[in-house]
Amino acid sequence: MAAHPPKTKILISANERLQSLKEAFEKKYGESPLFYARAPGRVNLIGEHIDYCGYAVLPMAIEQSILAAVTVNDAKTIHLANANPIYKDFTVSSEDIKIDRNNPQWYYYFLCGVKGIQEHLGGDPLSGIKCVVDGSIPASSGLSSSSALVCCAALLTMEANHKSLNKVALAEISTKCERYIGTEGGGMDQSISFLAEEGTAKLIEFHPLRASDVRLPDGAVFVISNCCVEMNKAATSHFNIRVVECRIATKMLAKARGLDWARLLKLSEVQASLGASLEEMLRLVAEVLHPEPYSREEVCRVLGITAEQLSTDLLSPNTQHGESGAVGSRLTGAGWGGCAVSMVPTDRVEAFLTSVRELYYTPDPHRAALEKQSLFVSKPGGGAAIYLEE
Repeated sequence: MAAHPPKTKILISANERLQSLKEAFEKKYGESPLFYARAPGRVNLIGEHIDYCGYAVLPMAIEQSILAAVTVNDAKTIHLANANPIYKDFTVSSEDIKIDRNNPQWYYYFLCGVKGIQEHLGGDPLSGIKCVVDGSIPASSGLSSSSALVCCAALLTMEANHKSLNKVALAEISTKCERYIGTEGGGMDQSISFLAEEGTAKLIEFHPLRASDVRLPDGAVFVISNCCVEMNKAATSHFNIRVVECRIATKMLAKARGLDWARLLKLSEVQASLGASLEEMLRLVAEVLHPEPYSREEVCRVLGITAEQLSTDLLSPNTQHGESGAVGSRLTGAGWGGCAVSMVPTDRVEAFLTSVRELYYTPDPHRAALEKQSLFVSKPGGGAAIYLEE
């Protein structure tokens, strides 16, 4: 049986970040937090844009995380504040949570996690909370700051309402509920945020969700270098276009092989239905699909569906305008900005950092200003957790 997220007593004054968050909370609300919740970001080592196709990925959690300080009340009102003053406060009734997917503000990501837990518990009103959020994951950097925020919110909502779920259930709920904001991800980000363990990467597999330890090479660390080009996945259609492209490819491949294509959504489902190897799937793709972009008309003709059916059954709300052929380049994350991840021998880390700093960050004033939070060394970190003050 899957374990539950750990709940640990900790000396807050011995942790600079927790102590700073506690002080910010006390200044904001005039009382001390009841508990703290943390959910880490992640870097993906192998497997971009394949989790939503049903295939396995190899991420690891990083030390950077979303951290929240929380108190609970009976007012059924959710008060949200951010330690970073550029992000606005937000207040909403727990009986009337609405998420505007056309306006992906930080608090709507938070409310995705809250609403996901609320629906899992049957839709009943939740306890009121006061919360201050602090994030050390560079925003829109491809390190899953948004999913970590959703996971942190789901975790603290469970704790605030005296409920308990295991890590797998929390990961699955968080994956589903992030779609309220419009991001149709496959579950890698939420899964590693809950299932991570310190010192190891995780092979994440789906249907059913499970995670296996993957030992990383001795004598090496991972250096994360942010390109400083920001892209909010929910604010554009780029990410969902890639999801929809894979969904359409699934239908076309299935139809070409006489499968019940209407019920299949993921490439892994086609592979399983055919009993095919990966090599056979590659040959099938080369045989059935052409590399040039498909028009909406061609998709409809191949599948034998109407334009209305294409829009309703295959496209997401923010991809109604798209032909196939979205272009992106990435090393980790969804692309269109984000981070490179480099495995570097420990005895060469300083030289590597110096080289990246001098060649990429220092020459550009904007990147130079962001270097401290954009270029860092990371080892596999632990998963989401609740902290109680000693």
